[in-house]
Amino acid sequence: MPQIDLDSELLDYIIRENFQAGQRLPTINELQDEEHLGVGVSKVREQLEVARALGLVEVRSKTGMRMKAYSFTPAVRLSLFFALAQDQHNFELFNLVRQQIEIGFWNEACATLTTEDVALMRRCVADANAKLNGQPIRIPNDEHRTFHLTVFRRLGNPFVMGVLEAYWDAYEAVELNRYADYSYLQQVWDYHARILQAIEEGKHDIAKTLFVEHLDLIHYQPRMQDLNRTVNGAST
Repeated sequence: MPQIDLDSELLDYIIRENFQAGQRLPTINELQDEEHLGVGVSKVREQLEVARALGLVEVRSKTGMRMKAYSFTPAVRLSLFFALAQDQHNFELFNLVRQQIEIGFWNEACATLTTEDVALMRRCVADANAKLNGQPIRIPNDEHRTFHLTVFRRLGNPFVMGVLEAYWDAYEAVELNRYADYSYLQQVWDYHARILQAIEEGKHDIAKTLFVEHLDLIHYQPRMQDLNRTVNGAST
């Protein structure tokens, strides 16, 4: 197989030595030796920071440096958050990408759902309704994220989950989790209940149709409308 140039002696070394999740890496001083990387301490530290930012390595004072299980999420999140810091309108563009991924993988994802997954989604709907009907009313943010991610979590595709997890982190970062009127939330969770019912009945195409309809609700989300007004106002 062709060798992939990672433009990093540290990452090349990790691949070459086939380090697995949980395995301990040599110390920084050991890594600079010729038998490992053969580069200066400052360069090792620089490349280690990149590996940490990508979520590939964790560094703890007592256990040293260890490999983490691969996740696409940290890399996507970091890049996405930079884009949002430049212009929060980029959230809407990323949302379009997220939607197409969810729609494209919908039927395949539904086929992987277990009884445990369906039960978790059912609890999300019940807990969300309890929050919306309680006093005081609470926004069911955790339930919203969990409901969506549960559908796709058994695909075994880290790139799908990386995009979707980064999306929900961004959803919180631009404060879509803090602004919502009651009628909007009721509509969202009514759709979730109907989507789940269709999934439980094995009617994945009907569930997908409902899911696509419900994706359009975000355009009526108060914070999303505020972001769009800000962008449109700035551009005129």
